Amino acid sequence: MNKYHARFVWIAIILAFSIPHVAASAFQKTLAKGIYAISYESESSSCSFEMTDETTLYGICELLFENYSNHEVQFTFDFYEKEDDLSMLSLMNNHVPYEVKVKGNERERVKIEKKIDVSHMKNFVGEGESAFMSIIIMSGEKK
Repeated sequence: MNKYHARFVWIAIILAFSIPHVAASAFQKTLAKGIYAISYESESSSCSFEMTDETTLYGICELLFENYSNHEVQFTFDFYEKEDDLSMLSLMNNHVPYEVKVKGNERERVKIEKKIDVSHMKNFVGEGESAFMSIIIMSGEKK
């Protein structure tokens, strides 16, 4: 039994790290309702920004959501930027939150286009792309 002790410890460590993710995914795909059944696929989402003239930044974002429930889910979202990120995404947060409806058991690609007036700003990023964006999904008081 002693010669297998290290193997059991490694198996226990691997299980301890993998079970929560698997359990959360299984819950979302089978039992979850409302916004808890919505999956945001950040690896398949992106934003791009470019100046259209001296004072206007044009931003376009495409985000992919999947609804694992059988019922349509309506929710809102806005972009979340960490303090050390460039402020391109925060410019998309004017006049938010964005409203989204995803039908039951479907994937929905949401496209957001926005013209942003940057004439009053001293420092801003004039062009760029962003991927793996963080968002906050809300439905009423639920986040």
